[in-house]
Amino acid sequence: MLNSVAVVQTATPKRFIVQLCKHFEHKLPVSQDGSEARIEFSIGTCRMQATDDTLVLRAEAADTDTLGKLQDVVARHLVRFAFRAAPEVVWQAA
Repeated sequence: MLNSVAVVQTATPKRFIVQLCKHFEHKLPVSQDGSEARIEFSIGTCRMQATDDTLVLRAEAADTDTLGKLQDVVARHLVRFAFRAAPEVVWQAA
């Protein structure tokens, strides 16, 4: 499995975890516990963790192509939900 991480600076990281989970839970297995969450996509897994001003996204997939797709899906949705703040999502290998 390949892993990547993105550290996103935001004033409301917990709110974005809730929004992402609520959006995806209609179609995918989602678990959320306070400031941590996990979304099981068919192509991989995204784990999220919130601190006071940071949202940490961790993506895991079987190969480079699917990892890229997973990163894209998560980043696009986060940017859509956070359109006023326009967060920068930069993935790095982990």
